[in-house]
Amino acid sequence: MLGIAPQAAFHVSTRGEYGMRLMVDLARHFGEGTVSLHAVATREQLPEAYLEQLVASLRKAGLVHGKRGAGGGYTLARDPREITAGDIVRALEGPIEPQICTAEGEAIVNCVLQPGCATHHVWLAVQKNIATALDGMTLADLVKTHPSTKELSPTGTEPMRSAVQDSRKERSRVRA
Repeated sequence: MLGIAPQAAFHVSTRGEYGMRLMVDLARHFGEGTVSLHAVATREQLPEAYLEQLVASLRKAGLVHGKRGAGGGYTLARDPREITAGDIVRALEGPIEPQICTAEGEAIVNCVLQPGCATHHVWLAVQKNIATALDGMTLADLVKTHPSTKELSPTGTEPMRSAVQDSRKERSRVRA
């Protein structure tokens, strides 16, 4: 149907946000074996049941591998340097399209104002810049920029004490 869609603006929902956090967590543990969704949910303070839904889309997109049973969990399907934020957002949110007339992929005339829309070039520039920004950030970049501060034990149930936490406790004990 031709017309201007009421929900055409690009928006990252909780699917994109939580999925990105899940993938960054998996990247932090890349090469260490499978990671349970329970551990990710605990570390990232996310609902485990929701992560189960997201991981299905991420598997379908070829971004994660799953292993069932004892010792099961998830791993990245590729090195964190090879998975971009754009890959994740597209897997969970669909194509990047700030307006319906700028959807990624083949051009589709789906607006009564096309061709000849005076603002079409604005939305194309917005789409290009969003896609370029997301495609320019890898999971490795995100992990390097923001290392974990809330590491848990390998079981995913107990916080591990870091050297920073130990030094803070020591300083407060000395002051008292």
